[in-house]
Parts: sequence; C-alpha cells; structure tokens
Amino acid sequence: MNSTAPCPLPGPRYALVLDDHPLVARGMSEFLRQLPCLEDSVFVNTIEEALRIVASRGQPALTLMDFWLAEGPTTHCVRDLLALAPQTRVLMVSGDNHPGIALKARSCGAHGFIHKQRCPEVFAQAATAVLQGGTWFDEEMAATPGAQLRELPMSPAELGLTPRQGQILALLLEGLPNKHIAATLNLSEHTVKEHVTALLGKLGARNRVEALSRLRGVRLEVQMQGVAPAAS
Repeated sequence: MNSTAPCPLPGPRYALVLDDHPLVARGMSEFLRQLPCLEDSVFVNTIEEALRIVASRGQPALTLMDFWLAEGPTTHCVRDLLALAPQTRVLMVSGDNHPGIALKARSCGAHGFIHKQRCPEVFAQAATAVLQGGTWFDEEMAATPGAQLRELPMSPAELGLTPRQGQILALLLEGLPNKHIAATLNLSEHTVKEHVTALLGKLGARNRVEALSRLRGVRLEVQMQGVAPAAS
C-alpha cells in the first residue's frame, strides 16, 4: 500500500479483530471487550475492512489477527497495518499447529502469537501482556492426528539461516547427498558438511531426518540463481 501518515490515537481504547469466520471474529471481539484495559472492540472479516476501520477510527490499542485468511497468510497485512498504525499492538492467532507459524508471526512484526485452542484464561493473559507492551509467543503444540498442514512459505532468514545455508537446505530437502550438493553449488564437500552441521544446529535438529520432520509443510523460499542443476 502507499505510504500514509500515521493515524491519530483513538479516544476510547479499542481492539480490532480480523478473522474471516464471522462467528469466530464476533466471539473473540466480545471476549476482548470484557478486558479491563479495553473500552470497545470491533471485528472485520477482510484485510481491506481492517485498514478502512483504522483509517477512519484511528489506531486500535490491540489488533487480533488470524494468521490464515482464505487468500493465504496475513503476514503482509501486519506490515501494512503497522505502517498505518505504528502504535497498535498485534497479536496473531491460528488454529493451525504448524511449528513455523509463531516464528513467521514474529518475523513479520507481530508482538505475539497464540493458538486458538488455548483456554480463555490464557487467551486473556496473552492479550493483556501484548497490550501492556510485552510479547507472547506460544510454544509449538502437538499436531491434531490426521490434520493436514497448510504449506507455509518461509525464507532462510526466518529460519535463522544465511542465504548459502538456505541454498544447501533446499538441496538437502530434495534428498541430495553432500557430494551432489557440493557439485551443484561449486563448493568443496568439506564446506558443505560444515554448512549442514551449522544449519542443523540452527534448526534444532540432530540429523537430516529430524530436519525434514521439523520442516514438514514448509515451502522454502530461496534464491538459486546461478546454481547449476543437480545431476540426476
């Protein structure tokens, strides 16, 4: 969106809820209205509606935003919202147990992330902590048996990796051994081995199999210009 002067602070401290499930949005809005640190709460179902509310009403004290809308992740909306309302606090929510979502929420500028499965008391604690200037990022929850993970785009930087480590990880995810990765990237096998050891450490994985498991459902966004195609 175009650069816009920040909105003035609103009179009453209000919360803005963005969720494309109207019943869920309304329920979360009603819940937030009961918090003593808020005077009002409104809900919308689209990004466009959210930005219009902020432009007309002023900066919300808290924006509660679903990580997933029908068109995909709302990470770009966080950046647009904070450009328009830099003093708002952003708490993202999701019913998706994907292990990368909290990291993605943090990297896009959100001040917190909480799973929708949390009890109301914990939900209130998270909202209050973020409203008071703190952060709240839920730990990974166990995936629901049989649940299908959505594909989550992530860059090497969001995983704490360098661009080169990102390239090596992309090839590793294709199942290539170090020898083929080295040939593809014009590196020595020793250098590739060092990079693999470093990136496994950053991912908190003990081996390649564990790394593949941790990145299940992730679409790695990596620049591979100038990289020779891997030998078949």
